[in-house]
Amino acid sequence: MSVSIVMLAVMATLYACGVYLLLERSMTRVLLGFLLVGNATNLLILITAGKVGSAPIVADGVAPEDMTDPLPETLILTAIVITFGVSAFLMALIYRSWRLAHEDSVEDDADDIALRAGTSMVPSDGNEQDSSDTEFGTRGEAVISTARESRPRDDAAVSDAPSDDGGPR
Repeated sequence: MSVSIVMLAVMATLYACGVYLLLERSMTRVLLGFLLVGNATNLLILITAGKVGSAPIVADGVAPEDMTDPLPETLILTAIVITFGVSAFLMALIYRSWRLAHEDSVEDDADDIALRAGTSMVPSDGNEQDSSDTEFGTRGEAVISTARESRPRDDAAVSDAPSDDGGPR
């Protein structure tokens, strides 16, 4: 098996450029980096597939040694489908980020800064709700608390209900 040096160089360049773009702050560049890494992975599978041969269709006069292994092609097709699905998801995230904030860069939050500094953040007790954290504002909080308060709670009906053995609880 001889491997083409040009294919290896193209694959390495695609991986290097893809990883560089994945480490950027812009979500569009992250998407492009993901696409480059996906294509580099497809090239890697193609390079490691082995020698080129005839189609893997059993016919008269074709020896099994002369056929190409179909597994690398199926792995490449699967990788293409997975890359397409994740790319569509990333494009939806980028679009949503652009519609909400008119920017596609990722900003540092307090946890990122604390992690970079080597300190850990004290976890909150979870009781405080920040209404600016959601696009619903205070309406989302009101709907949840109203639904919880509107449930009927009849403790007497629950205590008089028969248990599994037929007697009262």
